[in-house]
Amino acid sequence: MVGAGVPSHLSTDKATYFRFHQRCANLWILGTNYLRSVPGAPTSHPFIERLIGTIRREFLDHTQFWNETDLTRKLAAFVDYYYPDRAHAGVHGRTPAETAGATAPILADFRSYGWKSFCGGLFQLPSAT
Repeated sequence: MVGAGVPSHLSTDKATYFRFHQRCANLWILGTNYLRSVPGAPTSHPFIERLIGTIRREFLDHTQFWNETDLTRKLAAFVDYYYPDRAHAGVHGRTPAETAGATAPILADFRSYGWKSFCGGLFQLPSAT
């Protein structure tokens, strides 16, 4: 994320990008600790694997993009759909915003509702009108 600051920890695989002395020195200067994952063991970082799989299955497998800028814009739209408005089973059917202390969304009445579109119409959620 742009403007999010410097991470305190960085989890990496055995990629050659992180083997260069200069990269390691830069991380050390920034105060970022990096942890190397176990090769061939996707269960060593289950939360990251789950997030990557969810993004791939629910969004990237159904979306075409032209370049990095287009992908970044479309991923930002997916984040706007996925986190604040979508109910999650892991938080007992509440939205993440509601779990963080935001007011509960207005419940839709079956006689009067509309559809809120996300990601160019790829996802739609019912909303109270």
